[in-house]
Amino acid sequence: MSTKLALTLVGTCLLLAALQVRAEEVSLELEALLGKTAVLMINGQRSTLRVGEAADGVTLVATQPTTATVEINGKAETLGLTQRVGTAYQPRDELVVTIARDAAMQYQTSATINGRSTLVLVDTGANMMAISSDAARALGIDYSGGRPSMVETASGQTPAHGINLRSVIVGEIEVNNVPAMVVEGAFPTTILLGMSFLRHVKLQEHNGILSLSRSP
Repeated sequence: MSTKLALTLVGTCLLLAALQVRAEEVSLELEALLGKTAVLMINGQRSTLRVGEAADGVTLVATQPTTATVEINGKAETLGLTQRVGTAYQPRDELVVTIARDAAMQYQTSATINGRSTLVLVDTGANMMAISSDAARALGIDYSGGRPSMVETASGQTPAHGINLRSVIVGEIEVNNVPAMVVEGAFPTTILLGMSFLRHVKLQEHNGILSLSRSP
């Protein structure tokens, strides 16, 4: 075998090996969950997958309330919301959380309030976060010393208590000392993520995906 031919074969093998390594590299981020649907950022491209569907070599195997199991190159990985897998990640200028619109045309997502996990509904029409007294008690929120007031609900005028939440976290975005209203009773049935939190983020909606972004 000539030296030129040998060098050509070696070069070809090295090129194929490099292509294989690049093909196996996947940068993956779980951005949002909605039932059996997950919004994934795969190599910088957003894909919405239902369980069993695949995109760019990534298969959505299962979803849980705050995690998703995917298969990449035959290997199972469990992702938490906004958790990344892969070597291509670079620090971003902004923290971004994306929420998929549900069948009721609403944007609901998981949040952590004062260290406790719960479900919230994005409501730009609410001046501040609103929590039912039932939900507040379940989350261990003491509102007994809150500022008393009255709010209008479907049942008419209802007693409420103005408080400040120590911490509200959605994805990677955390806001401290968030004003909120605790409404006596079971209303609202889902905690409203109102403007007392949302004014700290930039909102953008496109094709059924709501993005919340904030500088780190």
